[in-house]
Amino acid sequence: MEAAVVRLRRCRNGSLVLVYLAAILLAATAAAALSDAEASDIARRQLLSLREGDGDLPDDFEFDIHVDVTFANERLRRAYVALQAWRRAMYSDPKNFTGGWVGADVCSYFGVTCVPALDDANTTVVAGIDLNGGDIAGYLPAELGMLTDIAFFHINSNRFCGIIPKSFSRLTLLHELDVSNNRFVGGFPDVVLQIPVLKYLDLRFNDFDGTLPPHLFDKDLDAIFVNSNRFVGFIPENFGNSTATVVVLANNAFIGCIPRSVGRMADTLDELMLLNNRLDGCIPPELAELVNSTVVDVSGNALVGTLPEGLVNMIRLEQLDVSRNQLAGAVAENVCKLPALANFSFAHNFFSVEAEACVPSEDSPVALDDSGNCLDGGRPGQKPLPECALVLAHPVDCRTNVCSKMPAPPAKKVPRPPDVSPHPLPPAPSPENQPPKKSPAPQPVSPQPSPPPSVKSPPAPAPAPAPISSPPPLIKSPPPPVPVSSPPPLLKSPPPPVSMSLPPPSVKSPPPLPPRSPPAPVKSPPPPPPVSSPPPPVPVRSPPPPPPSPISSPPPSMKSPPPPAPISSPPPPTKFPPPPVSVSSPPLVKSPPSPAYVSEPPPTVKSPSPPPPAPSSPPPSAPEEFILPPIMAQQYASPPPPLFQGY
Repeated sequence: MEAAVVRLRRCRNGSLVLVYLAAILLAATAAAALSDAEASDIARRQLLSLREGDGDLPDDFEFDIHVDVTFANERLRRAYVALQAWRRAMYSDPKNFTGGWVGADVCSYFGVTCVPALDDANTTVVAGIDLNGGDIAGYLPAELGMLTDIAFFHINSNRFCGIIPKSFSRLTLLHELDVSNNRFVGGFPDVVLQIPVLKYLDLRFNDFDGTLPPHLFDKDLDAIFVNSNRFVGFIPENFGNSTATVVVLANNAFIGCIPRSVGRMADTLDELMLLNNRLDGCIPPELAELVNSTVVDVSGNALVGTLPEGLVNMIRLEQLDVSRNQLAGAVAENVCKLPALANFSFAHNFFSVEAEACVPSEDSPVALDDSGNCLDGGRPGQKPLPECALVLAHPVDCRTNVCSKMPAPPAKKVPRPPDVSPHPLPPAPSPENQPPKKSPAPQPVSPQPSPPPSVKSPPAPAPAPAPISSPPPLIKSPPPPVPVSSPPPLLKSPPPPVSMSLPPPSVKSPPPLPPRSPPAPVKSPPPPPPVSSPPPPVPVRSPPPPPPSPISSPPPSMKSPPPPAPISSPPPPTKFPPPPVSVSSPPLVKSPPSPAYVSEPPPTVKSPSPPPPAPSSPPPSAPEEFILPPIMAQQYASPPPPLFQGY
């Protein structure tokens, strides 16, 4: 009986242990997960906590903080203020890395390294922070800018959110910054480029977006890791100015060509990783000038053309990956026999010829992959012939430097719209489209009776007063000019633009002012014109035409203003052509005298389409989220904390 009781107790204890372990595992799992909503909430809290200037600190900030603890020196006091502010900005610490961050002895805090100061061996300072792999959720407070003695700041593989505050520019001794594998957001953190002696920059596996600043490649960095973010746009042309030994831009959405300046990195660059972007164009021949590089990976892009002949000079190259592009041509034997080459993949392209030394085999000292190409000779896993034929029938000549260009049209768009708007303003007031419309119909009639022609001229009433005397002769001239028949063309074009153009002739065509003259042109020619012009119907129609006319006007519209002068000669249609010449006259509306102008306006309607510049927008196209294969080359981790005797 007693034995059974003992076994029962043991069973109960075992169950309790299992329940306890399960609870711990569930808690750990819950802590490891950070939803988008939680990340956004943490980021909002950071923004609320940051002072003006995206998180910079006022110069007298440290003197506004009172701490009831005694410290060995003022620098440790500042470190205490910064670390305590950071601890308050942490919302989850499942591994309890910061559980011991209590008290004045900051040098005993987990992850904190202290050493004698560079400028005073008798003063101890906080020289580094290393919380890698802590799975801590939180944000970076501006107070971290008070850690002015740190040489390294490693917080990779956590769940920090938000942005990197501007106060980091105060970390004048910082050599290594590793914030990889977190959830930072926003554009490229320019503040890191303001850290004077920074050498190691690791921003991998975050949610940074936008374009890379050119200054990144002018800074004296030894390692640049910006892979696996949401960066877009062109790689800056000064790319080759970088002095880094490792440059990794993989798994983003960069477009355009590989900058030809890449060859300038030959003396320092050891590894170049550009895989899984949207780069196009040919592989620049300057890439083959990287004779000291050991790893080059440009796979997973849209590169075209052939392999640069100079690859045979890369005698230190160990890994070369050009797979998953649109390359064609031949794979040379000398490339496959590079002395240090250990891995060469040119799979999933359109290569049609490969040297015997490039055929994968168990005996080859190089791991080769030629699958997914257009190779003959019974090579397995090749593309279908029809698919190969489409590409091989149109080989790319890299001598033409095939590459997408940076779009500059957007700037042009802006000026054009403003120009169009100003023109419409003047035409709107003067366009008395109704008269033009009347003129087309009467014009045919006018040939028979002279009065009808006069009706056509009325469009321009303002100048009518003086010309009233001349109307009779004008009337006579219209009939003779058989050209009056030309109006038919006007009839075609008037619907859209005539309204704008006819008004000008009316100005000097005062004689025609008789438009109302049919009833009593001589009596009230001056007044009637105004009356006719005001009719609401005309203004209503004019608004639509103005936009087209301004557009067409750029080339001829400017000439249309002169029409007033030609208007004097309007009676004879022959003179209409001259009006275009007289571009000086400002009244754009009066261009109509010559039917030719009317026809031009329609083209203007087409010109508005000029939004073609819009195509430029593609470059800015937002990065599409997609899962990309892992980097095939060497894996990197932030360097171990340096052993500082005097760091």
